[in-house]
Amino acid sequence: MKRFFLPVLVIGAMALTVGCATKTYVKQQTTPVINKIDQLDDQTAQTTRGIHDTDQRAQQGIQGVEAHAASADQKALAAAQQADQAQQLASSANNGVNDLTNRVVNLDNYHPVTEAAVHFGFNKAVLTAKDKQELDEIGAQIPNVKGYIVQIEGRTDSVGNPVYNYDLSQRRAAAVTQYLASKYNVPAHKVFIIGLGKDAPVEKNTTAQGRAENRRVDVRLMTNNLESQNASPSATATQPAVATQPQAPAATANPQP
Repeated sequence: MKRFFLPVLVIGAMALTVGCATKTYVKQQTTPVINKIDQLDDQTAQTTRGIHDTDQRAQQGIQGVEAHAASADQKALAAAQQADQAQQLASSANNGVNDLTNRVVNLDNYHPVTEAAVHFGFNKAVLTAKDKQELDEIGAQIPNVKGYIVQIEGRTDSVGNPVYNYDLSQRRAAAVTQYLASKYNVPAHKVFIIGLGKDAPVEKNTTAQGRAENRRVDVRLMTNNLESQNASPSATATQPAVATQPQAPAATANPQP
C-alpha cells in the first residue's frame, strides 16, 4: 500500500507544482495584455470625449454661422426695405411737384412776388427768431396779393438715412406752414408743401457750408399774372392818383362837345 500511495502523492505534487507554475506563467503573460487593454480603454474614452467636445464645438460653430447668416439676411432685408421706402418717398416728392402743377390751373401764369429761405440746424425742425422774421416779411405782403399761392419746399443735407431725411424735410416745411397759417390766416388750400429730402440740393453737400445751406425751407409767395392784371384797375381806382383826379370832373361835367 505504501508503495502505491507514494507514486500517487508524487504525481499529485508534481501536478500541483505544474499547475501553480502554469498559473504564474499565464498571469505573467496576461498581465501586460490586461494593462494594455486598460490603456486602450482609457485612450478610447479620451477619444470619445474629444469627439464629443469637437462635435459640440462644431454644433456651436454651425449655430453661430447660422445666426450670423440670419442677422445678415435681416440687415439686408432692412436695407432693401429702406431703399424701397426712399424710392417711394422720392416718387412722392416728384408726385408733389406734379400735383402742384395739376392742382394750380395755369401754373405757368404764376410768378413769384417775393420769396425767402429759412435755415435750420442739424437735425432740427424748429423755427428760430430769425426764421420768423423772414416769414413775417412774406406774411405782411399776403393781404395785398390777389390770387396768391404759397409754395413751400423742405430740404435737408445728404447726411443720414434718406427715409429719415424725407420725413425731416416734411417736418421743416410743416413748421413753416403752421407759422403762416396761425399768424397770417393762410388757408390750407393756398399752401403747397413739397418735402424733397436730400434731393435737388441748392448747394453741394461736399462741404460743411454747402450742407448748412441745404438744411432749409424755400418759401415763395406767387400770384397769377392774369388775376393781378384784372385786380390792378380796381386797386388803382381807390388810390388818390394824380392821373385819375382830373378825369373824374371831366367825366361828370362833360364840357366838351
